[in-house]
Amino acid sequence: MAYIRFEGINKNFGRNPVLKNINLDVEYGELVTLLGPSGCGKSTLLRCLAGLEEVSSGRISLDGKDITDMAPKKRNVGMVFQQYSLFPNLTVAKNIAFGLTIKRIPKKTINEKVGEMIELVGLKEKLHQYPYQLSGGQQQRVALARSLIMQPKVLLLDEPLSAIDAQLRRNLQTEIRRIQKELKITTIFVTHDQDEAMVMSDRVHLLNMGAIEQSGHPVELYTKPSSLFAAAFIGHYNLIDADCFVRSAGVPYDGSHVAIRPEIIAISTAASADTAGDAVRISGTIKDSISHGNIIRYTVSCGDFCLNADILFEVSQLYKNGQDVILTIKKENILPLLN
Repeated sequence: MAYIRFEGINKNFGRNPVLKNINLDVEYGELVTLLGPSGCGKSTLLRCLAGLEEVSSGRISLDGKDITDMAPKKRNVGMVFQQYSLFPNLTVAKNIAFGLTIKRIPKKTINEKVGEMIELVGLKEKLHQYPYQLSGGQQQRVALARSLIMQPKVLLLDEPLSAIDAQLRRNLQTEIRRIQKELKITTIFVTHDQDEAMVMSDRVHLLNMGAIEQSGHPVELYTKPSSLFAAAFIGHYNLIDADCFVRSAGVPYDGSHVAIRPEIIAISTAASADTAGDAVRISGTIKDSISHGNIIRYTVSCGDFCLNADILFEVSQLYKNGQDVILTIKKENILPLLN
């Protein structure tokens, strides 16, 4: 049996359904991400597991025990929010120790456990500082240590990195993943950032309007989206009406649309012979370009539609607006979608 199991979970706020028949399993030691746009229900599902929201119907089990109607404090679940919620008048050490202090754990034991957590999150030199003396990333690590010191059965992270700058965010993604693996703690991570989900997760559940749109390994979701919504949200896919694409490509495809990732499109000024037979070639004209670090994205007009193509930024292979080009796409990378 799964370590965490959601069975037929429905949640309504008044007449507004927020979660619709959610069935979802999480295995012990996994880091699972709930991914989706704002308002899709991912944070509500997390709060239902923590006991901060009551389900309208359905059952939730943790480690073989039904916790659907159990009080939050009895579930042994740790939760870290986007807001750090540290006590401003307490040092880092005392913030981390707060939960154990409330439980009247012996001071020696508390000090030992605080020392372990400080080492784990890399804040040994900040032990006696106050929250206002820490960066946002350091404060978030204190919040993480404060939750982990209670040895919860499951760690819930509700968009904990969304208020942090990009570089620090990437560093903390790596740190959280390292800590999660080191402790082998079952973790559910909520984010609206598909790149974050790809980097951190063992498994991703994509939510859309209160229901699970698609579940799977990050690579599976990225390379094999099952719907228009999944393709648009996760892979930055080009989504083209199938009939329009067939007229340009001369190859039939079943379905309403085809999906093509920008990074698998090759651009040249002449047709390549080395992929004859297993590729589609489409003539187009460079309409626009924009740089994304070491990647340059070209928007290419192909008659009835446009395609975005991402290539490495090489000075010797730059194209100008208005320049005629040929796009080469391997047939195996063109995904037909039914909806």
